[in-house]
Amino acid sequence: MCRCNGSRVLNRSTRFIQIVFSALACTVVFLGPHVQAKGIQVQEPTSSNQTTTHSTVATTAEETIIATALEHLHEQRLTTASFLSQIATIVSPSGHERERAKAVAQKMRAVGLESVVVDDTPNVIGVIPGRSEKSLVFVATLDDLATVAIHQKAATEPPRIDGNRLVGPGTNTSSTSAAILAAAAALITAGFQPQHDLVFAAVAQEETGLVGMQALYKQYKDRAIGFIDVLGDGRRISYGAIGIHWWKIIAEGPPGHSLSGGLPNVNQGIARAVDRILQLPHPETYSDSRTVINVSVLQSGSVFNHKPSTGWFSLDIRSLDNKVIQIIETAVQAELLQVSQETGITLTMEAFQLTPGGQIPGARMSRLVTTAEAIAKYLGLEPTVSNRGSSNMNVAIGNGTPAIGLGGSRGGDRAQSTEWADISAMMRTASHVVLLAAILGMSD
Repeated sequence: MCRCNGSRVLNRSTRFIQIVFSALACTVVFLGPHVQAKGIQVQEPTSSNQTTTHSTVATTAEETIIATALEHLHEQRLTTASFLSQIATIVSPSGHERERAKAVAQKMRAVGLESVVVDDTPNVIGVIPGRSEKSLVFVATLDDLATVAIHQKAATEPPRIDGNRLVGPGTNTSSTSAAILAAAAALITAGFQPQHDLVFAAVAQEETGLVGMQALYKQYKDRAIGFIDVLGDGRRISYGAIGIHWWKIIAEGPPGHSLSGGLPNVNQGIARAVDRILQLPHPETYSDSRTVINVSVLQSGSVFNHKPSTGWFSLDIRSLDNKVIQIIETAVQAELLQVSQETGITLTMEAFQLTPGGQIPGARMSRLVTTAEAIAKYLGLEPTVSNRGSSNMNVAIGNGTPAIGLGGSRGGDRAQSTEWADISAMMRTASHVVLLAAILGMSD
């Protein structure tokens, strides 16, 4: 989890707010020189480019080796569902994924991936080696939400197949790990030899700051031709990233029994600060950048007759424009300073999770995006394409490295006892990965 704590010791005579903007140093990545701060839709590909791309997909799918790989996927439907059931039973909340990582690594070795490793994160990485010094990196998420873990522990039986569904807690997100390994197995079985290394990675701690993706990016940033964050079958494709900054606003003041008086009171400071922040005009002013300011969590106190010494509230700032996020944070600083002076309550900004955003010029027309779009259509989908993604791919895009997010159907009831994975969608996701590997893994 990305946290940066600063000192909260204040001069009592001034009671100035201390805004820990040095915490921004823990932002996941910094914007590279080729990343536009503001999200601007790029011109759509021409119809001739679309026709060429679709033709390439169809031709590739009919090639003997790739047709064999796709047929292998069809034959391995139940085997893939069985593996998903296996890893779904392993309780793996963010930060506690090692046992699931070991199971994924064992599967990677079994299907023939090379250089399989579980690192300290713990990410799991396996490779189909190519002939160049470049890599195409496929990414799936290894960890689950903490609420999923609660239902996993309460489950009395492993996930079960019910028609086209694998039903049970832990199946939804993990279906992407099962999909990329099914794709890897199919390519290896068919004898596919790529030009570039095909890297298959299940990354840890996605839910708590994209920690695993940071480590993976550092490892492959200098040789990756692109990162593909596999989130679904490709009916949604993202090529740009929205920046998301989560802060905890800490309020501190003198505690005391109700009989000693109600003020100063951290709850007054919290309430006034929340009211001021939610009245900031920036979401409307910068609406073209999908700018959002939200407060969702407020916590303080535990009894009726004693005012608390501390409390906090959450602050969620989002925008396609990283400069707008900085402007908002400066405005929040000013509002908290004013509230601190009015109420005598110390207010401190503490970075909770800072997810980078960015836009790469020309990304919409890139081969990475148009190929994924064409494959989705070949698979019978009508994909939507957006520059407003938020996932592991943010790390790459925030540093100027091409990346996409393949979103779409995975199942339903996530983080509930009735959670389920869509088996057909999982296999469609695997097919999408096979075709991306076949086309982009052989590109110059």
